[in-house]
Amino acid sequence: MFKSIKADLDIVRERDPAARGMLEIFLCYPGFQAVSLHRISHRLWTLGLPLIPRLLSQLTRSFTGIEIHPGAQIGKGVFIDHGMGVVIGETAEIGNRCLLYQGVTLGGTGKESGKRHPTLEENVVVGAGAKVLGAIKVGPNTRIGAGSVVVRDVEADSTVVGIPGRVVHQSGVRVNPLAHSALPDAEANVIRNLMERIDHLESQVRTLQNSLEAVTDGHDPKNIYSGEAQSLKDKEIIEFLGEKNLN
Repeated sequence: MFKSIKADLDIVRERDPAARGMLEIFLCYPGFQAVSLHRISHRLWTLGLPLIPRLLSQLTRSFTGIEIHPGAQIGKGVFIDHGMGVVIGETAEIGNRCLLYQGVTLGGTGKESGKRHPTLEENVVVGAGAKVLGAIKVGPNTRIGAGSVVVRDVEADSTVVGIPGRVVHQSGVRVNPLAHSALPDAEANVIRNLMERIDHLESQVRTLQNSLEAVTDGHDPKNIYSGEAQSLKDKEIIEFLGEKNLN
C-alpha cells in the first residue's frame, strides 16, 4: 500500500506543474487524499469488515468531494485532478497511471449484480464531466474527451468524444495526458464534409441547369439558388465551425 501511495505522489508531481512539494500535495490535493484513504478503506473491505470501510469512504467524500466505493480497485500512480464530483462505483477497476478530472463518473447502468462498473486499463485519461457507464472495458492509452458519455468497449490507443461516445481517432501513439486542446471536433468535421459534398452537388446542378438553358435559349426566373438566402445559411454554418471560410 505504501508503494502505491508513493506512486500516487510521484504522478502528481509529474503531471501537475502547480505541485511544489510533498507537504503541499498531502495537505492541498483532495484527489491524492481521496485515493490514499481509499487504499485504506479498500484493504478493510477485502478483510470483510462490515460498515467501517463504507463509513470511511463517506467521511472521505464529505471533505474531498470525491466518492469512491471501498470495493473499487485502483492501480498505482492514479491521479484525480481537482476531483470535485468524481464518483467511482463498487466494481470499477482503474489501471496504473490513469488520470481523471473533476466530475467524472465511473458508474453502472442498472441494478444488476456482479460486475457492473467500467474497467479502465493503464494510462487512460478521462476528461472533466465525462461519464463511463456499465461493465465495459476502456483500452490502454485511451483519451476520453470532456463531457463524453461512453457506454461501449473502447479499444487501445483511441480518442473518444461525444454523446454517446464515439471513437474518432485510433493509432499506436502514446497519449499525452495534458494535451487537452488536441481533441478533435467530431461534429464540425462531419458538417464540413457534408458542406463539401453539398457544394459538389450544387456545382453539378448548376452545370446541368446552364446546359439546359443553353439548349432552350431561355432563362428560369425561379432559379433555386437565391444568393442572399444561401449566404445567410452558410454564414450560420461558418460561425458554428468557427472558421472564416469552408475551404
